[in-house]
Amino acid sequence: MTLLGVDGLTVHFRIRRGLLKRSDDVVHAVDDVSLAVAPGETLALVGESGCGKSTVARAVLQLVKPTSGNISFMGQDLAGLKGSARRALRRDAQVVFQDPYSSLNPRMTVHSLVAEPLRANAKLSGRELEDRVLSLLEMVGLGTQHLWRRPHEFSGGQCQRIAIARALALEPKLVVLDEPTSALDVSVQARILVLLHELQQRLGLAYLFIAHDLAVVQSVAQSVAVMYLGQVAEQGPAADVFGDPRHPYTVALLDSSPSPDPEARATMRVLEGNVPSAIRPPQGCRFHPRCRFRMPVCEREYPTPHRLGARMIACHLPDDFDLARPDVHGPVQETTAIAD
Repeated sequence: MTLLGVDGLTVHFRIRRGLLKRSDDVVHAVDDVSLAVAPGETLALVGESGCGKSTVARAVLQLVKPTSGNISFMGQDLAGLKGSARRALRRDAQVVFQDPYSSLNPRMTVHSLVAEPLRANAKLSGRELEDRVLSLLEMVGLGTQHLWRRPHEFSGGQCQRIAIARALALEPKLVVLDEPTSALDVSVQARILVLLHELQQRLGLAYLFIAHDLAVVQSVAQSVAVMYLGQVAEQGPAADVFGDPRHPYTVALLDSSPSPDPEARATMRVLEGNVPSAIRPPQGCRFHPRCRFRMPVCEREYPTPHRLGARMIACHLPDDFDLARPDVHGPVQETTAIAD
C-alpha cells in the first residue's frame, strides 16, 4: 500500500528580469522525480544543497505548484483537490522545518502555538483543548511548566520539540521533516532522532526525511532517494544504497562523509568540481562533468532509470562495474562499459 505517490514530478521556476519582467530563463529545480512512501515508512531524500530536495517536499505539501507530474496522497490526486477537500487532506500531511526558531511565532506562547491548529481545524475549545495541548507537550518531553513561555526562552532542541508537537496536533499520517536536526548540536540531534523514532512507532507515522547528513539518514531511514541537480540518481532500500552503492554520485557522497577513523580520512576521495547551473543543466547525464567514470554517451543521453533488485539506478555504467577502481581518473571506454 502506498500512502504518498510521486510520479514524474517536475518543478520549474521562470526567472523574471527587467521592467517588463520578461525572461526565457528557467530554473530546473526538479525534473521527472518519482517516489513512493508506504504507511509507517521513512523515505530519506539526500544530496548536496540545491539538488531539489526541499522543492520536492514543498510540492508534496502543495506549497509550490508542480509544472508537470502527479502527486497522490491517501489514494487521491492532489491536483484535482480544491477548497475544503484540499484543506481536509492537508491535515494529514504536516511539516517540521529546519530552523526551529524561525518556524515559531516569537510573540506566541507555547500554548497558543500548539492550540492554534486545534482551534482552526478541529474546533476544540475549553477543557478538551487544554487536555489535548498538554498531552501533545508531554508526548514530546515537555510539560505544564512550559505552557506559557515564548520561543526565545527555550533551547534549539526544546523549540524543535514544540514544532514537532504542533505538527502532530491534527494526527497526521505523513510528516515532512526538512533537515529537522541540522541546526542542533550533535547530542541534541541524537535525542530528537530518538524522539522521532518513538513517535513513529507509537503513532504509525510516515516520514519524508530531508537531510544531507548521511550518518543521520542511515540511522532513521528504511528507503533512500539520492538526488543530484533536480533528478534522482539512485533509489532503494537504505541498506542496499549505503552498503553497495551503484551510482558514482552515491559513492562520492559516501566518500565525502566525515569519518572518525584517521586511515579512512587519509583515503577519502573528494568530489571535484562544482554543481552545474540549474538554469542551464548539462545535456545527457547531469553528473557527467564531475564523474570520473564518464563516457561519451553520458554527454549525449540521459540514462533511463533501470531496476537492480529493489533499487532504481540512473547510470550508463553496467551494474557489475567496479566503482571502487582506483585506476580510473578519467573517461572509460564506452565499448567496454555499456551494458546490453
